[in-house]
Amino acid sequence: MLYPKKLNSKKRNLLIKILLGVSVGIAIILTIINKLTTPEIHWAALANSGILYAWITAKYSIDKRTNIAGHVMIQAIAISLLTVYIDYNLGFGGWSLEISIPIIIIIANVTMLVLTIVSHRKYMRYAIYQLVICIYSLIPIYFMQKGMIDNYVLSYVAIGISIVNFILTIILSARDVKEAIIRKFHM
Repeated sequence: MLYPKKLNSKKRNLLIKILLGVSVGIAIILTIINKLTTPEIHWAALANSGILYAWITAKYSIDKRTNIAGHVMIQAIAISLLTVYIDYNLGFGGWSLEISIPIIIIIANVTMLVLTIVSHRKYMRYAIYQLVICIYSLIPIYFMQKGMIDNYVLSYVAIGISIVNFILTIILSARDVKEAIIRKFHM
């Protein structure tokens, strides 16, 4: 019986250190941008708490050995709702619909793509979550149609990434999906 290759602990620790460094760098850049552009509104603190939240969630998901794709889907929806709630409480400037939700969609799609690449043999475990995230990624179209978004760029990027991600996932896992269908339907 062949087992999937695992990252050895040295490579895993290096990857975690690199990603942690990138996260800290992003947090610092966000803080600087916040101080230079809108020092009266502390939006960088909210963004940085989101980065921290992502790290805690990732650690929990990996340590608990649960279906990470399910966590990604639930977290994407929950964080989106949280940002809309925060935006609403700050007077509803629309940033949750225009900026936050598209970024959350992008992150969820990139995470799902990484999961597919890392464990493409387990694609069937992630397929339904990938499909839900892809459908969820189309929500900005509704906001655009209702005129709730002024700047469409980030929404278009999120939708585009979602579609490309879904297509790449199908391409990367096509053989495994075909084998699963043959086994399932005894073809």
